[in-house]
This record gives sequence, structure tokens and C-alpha cells, in this order.
Amino acid sequence: MTHQFKTKVYYADTDAYGVVWHGTYIRWMEQARTEFCTENGCSMEWIESSGYIIPVVNINVKYKQSAKLHDPLIVETKVSKIRRFAMTFNQVIKNAETGMVYAEGDVEVVAVDAKTGKLCRTIPLKELERLIEV
Repeated sequence: MTHQFKTKVYYADTDAYGVVWHGTYIRWMEQARTEFCTENGCSMEWIESSGYIIPVVNINVKYKQSAKLHDPLIVETKVSKIRRFAMTFNQVIKNAETGMVYAEGDVEVVAVDAKTGKLCRTIPLKELERLIEV
């Protein structure tokens, strides 16, 4: 299942060259993952109340084109892999009207016990397993 998060480029998202600053793409990816999890029964509040946090441990982004001010965007998010200790999200940021891809990336998260700070032996987000796409 692929989730779509819609947004657009605001002035604050751009840099001195008038294009989107590279770190903004990562922020949009974070927002899209949060919405994806929330809409599938795993809100950040639910995860925390279950005693876990899910920090990002690896992120790989490939920048394809520069988005510009007012471009309409869609961030597509899906779970591409669940392993014992980690979960990987695949995300694509593209123009909502033309489909032009601006950036794509893989984001790996792990589950950490909120009280001890130790890595969990398994990802406790079984609710997301049904959404996996390979």
C-alpha cells in the first residue's frame, strides 16, 4: 500500500539559489512517514504510549531535480522491508501535476525501548506488516 502526502513548496523551503534546500526533502519525508503511520493505526503517540520510540538510523536520498517555489508536491511512502530489528520505508517526492521526480529515498528505522534506550529485539509495529510492498 502506497500512501500519498500532499504539500507544496513555500518560500521558507528554498535556499539562496531559489530552489528547495536539500534538507527540506528530508523534512517532507518525515512528515509523510508520520502521516502514513498515523493513518495506519501507528501514530507517534500510540508508539510512545506502547513504550517505544522509532529513530531513523539510516537515510539514503537521491536528488533528481530541484523543486521550486509553489510547486505542488506528493510524497509517496510505502514500507519496503521489515526485518527483525529494522523497518525500511521507500519514499518518492514528485510534482503532483507533472509526476516529475525530485527525490527518492530509503529510510531505515529501528525500535528502541523508551525507558532503557536499548534496541528492541523485534520491531513492535506488526500493524504495518500488512502494508509491506517489495
